[in-house]
This record gives sequence, C-alpha cells and structure tokens, in this order.
Amino acid sequence: MSEDRFDFENLKVYQKSLEYIDFVYEITKGFPKDEIFSLTNQFRRASISICLNIAEGSGGSKAEFNQFLKIARRSVRECVAVTEISCRQAFISNEYKKQSRGSCIELSRMINGLMKSLKNK
Repeated sequence: MSEDRFDFENLKVYQKSLEYIDFVYEITKGFPKDEIFSLTNQFRRASISICLNIAEGSGGSKAEFNQFLKIARRSVRECVAVTEISCRQAFISNEYKKQSRGSCIELSRMINGLMKSLKNK
C-alpha cells in the first residue's frame, strides 16, 4: 500500500464502480420525491454496495475476496432490475437505461475477470 492510497483504489473495477455511483446519483435526482425512500434509495444503495464490497473484500484472503465479489456481482444485477423498473415507470429515459445497463455489463465482466484472476494466482 502506498502512503496515500489503499491497493483496492488502484483496481479499475473499483474506479468504474465509483463512476457508476456518480451516474446513479445524478439520474435519481430526477426521481419523484415520493420515491426517495423506496426506488431512489434502493438504486443508490445497490450501486454503493458494488463499490463497498470490492473495497471490503480486497483486504482479506482470496477466498474472502471472491465472496465479496460475488456479493458485488449480485448488486450489479440488482441495479439492472432497478434500471428496468425505473424505465418502465418513466423515471428514466431509454438512453439512461442503455447507459446504466452498459455500465452494469461492464462492471459484471470486470468483476468476473477479477474473480478468475484470483483463481489463477
């Protein structure tokens, strides 16, 4: 670990997860106020869960890290479902839906790749 950064902060998947959180926060600002404690909160928490599980898992054994990555991958899938619901309820546009799904696909692939690399070490 460098003096001012933890090792996980150098992972591209961690950095991408932070970008996705920024995206989710931006689009959920436009959600109806009566959704603040339901869909808005759920979408934000699911996106944050991706990032937090990558960070938390990186400090343990390979097996522990793999478990945390599985949880992060589940959170990605949760974001896909929330994206679909949000679009169906007309809270987000089809363009935002495409962006969100694209980010989720990328994050899922990156997490899968990291999991594979842990098995090969």
